Amino acid sequence: MKTFSTEHILRSIALLCLAGVGVALVSQYGFDMQPCAWCVLQRLILLAIAAVCGLATAGWRSARIHVLGAALAAILAVCGMLAAWYQYTVAAHMFSCDQTFADKFVAGSGLDAALPWLFGIYASCMDARVSVLGIEYALWALGLFALCLALAVWVLLRARSR
Repeated sequence: MKTFSTEHILRSIALLCLAGVGVALVSQYGFDMQPCAWCVLQRLILLAIAAVCGLATAGWRSARIHVLGAALAAILAVCGMLAAWYQYTVAAHMFSCDQTFADKFVAGSGLDAALPWLFGIYASCMDARVSVLGIEYALWALGLFALCLALAVWVLLRARSR
């Protein structure tokens, strides 16, 4: 049975996150599913996880760097899960995401103005409530963040057992 190194697991997390953002962009530009503030915040979290995992494996073979990357990825994945859960349970039932944490954070960061094709907020949370294969988009995101968390914890447990 082939075992996966912590480096391979971290790279897999990064690829999953980049794929998630890719799917979001295809949904937006290919299927006109416009993002709300909480959707955009989750994109940012996915990119942060990908960056952390990518940097943790960028030429370093250090177990400590891998553990640090996995720990940061786990924290960010929990933040993503909270954002997706909030979007699903609260924000999707609001007429506007205006002045919510996600809206203030994204607008305050300037990312929506600097990279509107990636971080532009074009819909209200209620309008962005969409189902894909009978499951709301926010729940798909929650599942992706949960998978990232599970993989990051796997890295942490493997490092602890060594």
